[in-house]
Amino acid sequence: MTGPLPRDGAVGDGAYLFPVRVYYEDTDAAGLVYYANYLKFAERARTEMLRRLGVEQERLRAETGLVFVVRRCTADYLLPARLDDDLVVVTRLATLAGASLDLDQDVRRGDAVLVRLAFQIACLGQSGRPQRLPPVLRSALASLNDTETRMVTAHAR
Repeated sequence: MTGPLPRDGAVGDGAYLFPVRVYYEDTDAAGLVYYANYLKFAERARTEMLRRLGVEQERLRAETGLVFVVRRCTADYLLPARLDDDLVVVTRLATLAGASLDLDQDVRRGDAVLVRLAFQIACLGQSGRPQRLPPVLRSALASLNDTETRMVTAHAR
């Protein structure tokens, strides 16, 4: 992907790319991004990725009772980010199972990977028990690993 990313992100190379600028509120006393804020950046990227796929989480909950929860998260902090840095959260679908999906997310500054995150996201029904991903949602998520054309088609639904 060349040039600046749109605010709501873009698809490229089988991944969803979401821009983040580091604000003063994101930093700690040392002037570095506070470690937990990378989790917030990743959450925003996942939310916008779903929106891009045509899935609004509140509407999904209201219409089907389905919600997404983080079941597992690992983080490897490699390099710090600082005030005013322009970052990109790169989200890739690693695994798509019956009621869960695994996502790999890198927070980058240019070509440098600052943080590597891996999430297992579970889909739960109203009872709080695992629920299979609906076929339309499964197809939209699988489109991440396909071409940009399929991503746009999924978003247009």
